[in-house]
Amino acid sequence: MSFRLRAARLTDLEHLYEMAKLTGGGFTNLPADRAALTAKLERAADAFDNTGDELVDEQFVLVLENRETGAIRGTCQLMTKVGQQWPFYSYRLNTLTQYSQELERTVRTEMLNLVTDLEGSSEVGGLFLHPNERAGGLGMLLARSRYLFVAMHRNRFADRILAELRGIIDERGDSPFWDNVAGRFFGMTFNEADYFNAINGNQFIADLMPKHPVYVAMLDEDARKVIGMPHPTGRAAMRMLENEGFRYEGYVDIFDGGPSMTAHTDNVKSVAASVEAQVTQLDAPEGERAILATGRLSTFRACYGARVLDGNGGISIDSAAADALEVTKGDTVWSVAR
Repeated sequence: MSFRLRAARLTDLEHLYEMAKLTGGGFTNLPADRAALTAKLERAADAFDNTGDELVDEQFVLVLENRETGAIRGTCQLMTKVGQQWPFYSYRLNTLTQYSQELERTVRTEMLNLVTDLEGSSEVGGLFLHPNERAGGLGMLLARSRYLFVAMHRNRFADRILAELRGIIDERGDSPFWDNVAGRFFGMTFNEADYFNAINGNQFIADLMPKHPVYVAMLDEDARKVIGMPHPTGRAAMRMLENEGFRYEGYVDIFDGGPSMTAHTDNVKSVAASVEAQVTQLDAPEGERAILATGRLSTFRACYGARVLDGNGGISIDSAAADALEVTKGDTVWSVAR
């Protein structure tokens, strides 16, 4: 059992920085900037240290650790209540239907409206897996362990949860959506705006972004066809979100036009199906494959393993998973079927 997920620490900074340089841009939650990453880790440390049980604006950072080498090979984040430090903007794609009696013609026009509808939601994001580790289900472990963390700390998260997927970026690192919409008003390239947003937040959008609807028909075809489309590297992530119960409801990112997926938190598959049980045996190698987690806040740990539920609140897990989770008989473990 080489890999496990755990709470991030300030000492993980250099590992995260090296991974951030591999993202290729458009990845606001993991900027290749040591100061910004340090601030993110410090904020996460404050969240892990908060032993309260109420919903406030916090950010948790988790990392995927190779226990044999100590290397950090992936990361993911959870934001508990977005839109509190500054507005959380999205575009909402709507259709305006108009009818002319004289022409006997109905015209349906798609429009992008600047909204803050998702403000107050929780968010899962910042998921990045090192390119050399994109096999063996480690991406799924990163993604779904977040939902076990939510289930284990349910009162710290909102009733609605969202996930933003990176939009289409061309081979030069440019965004067709940005170039045709916001970029025309900001005098900044996509990479400049994306970096500024990652470091300083998006208040500049509130200051400069036109509040009037954008008629999709007036955009260039390159921009129209990428609205609500995920980056090719994010298609698998979108399928995983859909399998968890997330849906695309017309919300798109104001920078690159990528889709924002939403769900009711308690209806997320890995939250609803999670089971809390007490470890009774450490010898279940033939059990059902599952994601297992234990601990609270800074002691959170998760990994793949085998489980056998006895139906009476007990669980048997395999010895390798017990070692990775650092649990023994009598400890509490949460799990969800793989």
